[in-house]
Amino acid sequence: MSASLAILLATAVAQVVVYASTGSVALLADLIHNFGDALTAIPLGAAFLLRSQIAERRAGYFVVLAIFISAVVAAVEAVARLVHPRGIDHLGVLAIAGVIGFVGNEIAAQVRLAAGRRLDSPALIADGNHARVDGLVSLAVVASAIVVAIGLDVGDPLIGLAITFVILRITWQSWRTVTGRDHHH
Repeated sequence: MSASLAILLATAVAQVVVYASTGSVALLADLIHNFGDALTAIPLGAAFLLRSQIAERRAGYFVVLAIFISAVVAAVEAVARLVHPRGIDHLGVLAIAGVIGFVGNEIAAQVRLAAGRRLDSPALIADGNHARVDGLVSLAVVASAIVVAIGLDVGDPLIGLAITFVILRITWQSWRTVTGRDHHH
């Protein structure tokens, strides 16, 4: 648990530094949601320590809420950028940040999926699959850097919005997992 938490926090911090220098909405969406994921590990960890189903379910609700809030923030930011376009700087750095996000999430996914299988925990497996999706989201940041490099500045907020929809989909899936509405473990 703590290993994947540390990896995601480090990933998010690295991305914050790059966001400060590039101002990319796609990257902002990605990092908000990496921070959200790192935070969600805390209640899940507490639930595992308490070995309580109720605690794990409550942690699950917290996770879903955190993901949803991050999606809303990303959407607002992306729309604001569509209304007031702005160039993005340091595209090479931006692409590297996306790659860092991908690698960080993939490692976290491997750690969580392995632990989830070992402990037979649907919550951890869901978390691992979610980290894997997050890795793909980070690759969208790389796509954003490429699109803007070609000269399509509007590509960045559009990709930011696309990431937002991915986050909302994850929210819905997580909600179903947590409330026990999908029983295909």
